Amino acid sequence: MINVIGLGYIGLPTALMLAKFGLEVVGTDRDIDKINSLMDGNLLIDEEGIIELYEDAKQNIKFTSEYQHTHTYIVTVPTPYQKKNKKLDPEFLLSAVESVLDVCDKGATIIIESTISPGTIDKHVRPLIRDRGFIIGEDIHLVHAPERIIPGNMVKELTLNSRTIGADCKEIGEKVKGLYSSFCKSDIVVTDIRTAEMTKVVENTYRDVNIAFANELAQICHSDNMDVYEIIKIANKHPRVNILNPGPGVGGHCISVDPWFLVGDYPELTNLIKVARVTNDFMPNHVLKRIKQIMNEHNLRDISKIGLYGLTYKEDVNDTRESPTLQLINNLEDNLAFGIKVFDPYVKEELVDNQYMDFDAFLQDIEIVVLMVGHQHIKNNESYVENKIVLDTKNIFENNKNYHKL
Repeated sequence: MINVIGLGYIGLPTALMLAKFGLEVVGTDRDIDKINSLMDGNLLIDEEGIIELYEDAKQNIKFTSEYQHTHTYIVTVPTPYQKKNKKLDPEFLLSAVESVLDVCDKGATIIIESTISPGTIDKHVRPLIRDRGFIIGEDIHLVHAPERIIPGNMVKELTLNSRTIGADCKEIGEKVKGLYSSFCKSDIVVTDIRTAEMTKVVENTYRDVNIAFANELAQICHSDNMDVYEIIKIANKHPRVNILNPGPGVGGHCISVDPWFLVGDYPELTNLIKVARVTNDFMPNHVLKRIKQIMNEHNLRDISKIGLYGLTYKEDVNDTRESPTLQLINNLEDNLAFGIKVFDPYVKEELVDNQYMDFDAFLQDIEIVVLMVGHQHIKNNESYVENKIVLDTKNIFENNKNYHKL
């Protein structure tokens, strides 16, 4: 039996995938309401293919708030960073490991999928296990197998993305590789734990730095009245150039968080990485500046006539973690500016003031619509905003006369 700890965006699809391929799985989460929903068949995650995955897996999976007495654990709990020093906050991870130690079999393997900063297992997890009197390598085997999936395409990416297995010894690494091979059709690399930790953080940091270049380029081009999208399109015709598109900021739990782990642990060695993070974190403020400029151009003074389209951090998902829109709203409120309106077709619960659940009502009450997320919904309803002043931060369309780019 495999006990998957933490049934969020990573843990639940992973547990279901293992169960689909015939393994006995128990999914554990301390959130009783979540467990009750899962037991009723309400998966709480809106993902393509996840209902079908659940139907294929349900005979081999159970859900509970209790940790299980077994030999294999997969830990997928949140790993936030501390705002002040940018270091990883290991509280949830250590709590999960502590609970595993209370019930596990002798010789059990703890597989940590949560994204962690390089050295986290050495600095935090090993001392905890040793303090409990366990011998690592005999009583407990440690493995780091960082998740590599993105909301919106989780089911496919679980199957198709390559994986990294970090283990203290090759035998355990190969054993865990066999476990993931039950569903992963791509390469699975076995290495040491520290390398596995670093690899995941480096992947997301690489993407963050490249996004920051595009975002800084957008600010440069706007300052001198140049079309950043045309410039990127032309530059990318060079065979060795692949510039990303700019946007209103970077959200999600990975790209917007993981680089800070390196900045926190290596403050003297991460100049480029830190500047990239600061650049991307500034983009919601850049959007605010553009809104102010457009309001002045059109002689508007009432912020309640501004509508933000999109609350999620990326298109066609309901995940709002580290959302640039939420960052923008927080910046407004910090400056005592209230009344901006918000709509997102994927967010059904009220997260902020002046959040609309009806698209038509949202549009009726605003004059400027700021496209923060490129949901397919807005692409399908371009005609609805043709008479609005549009600030398009995602370069979705530009057909109306009052169109403004980032």
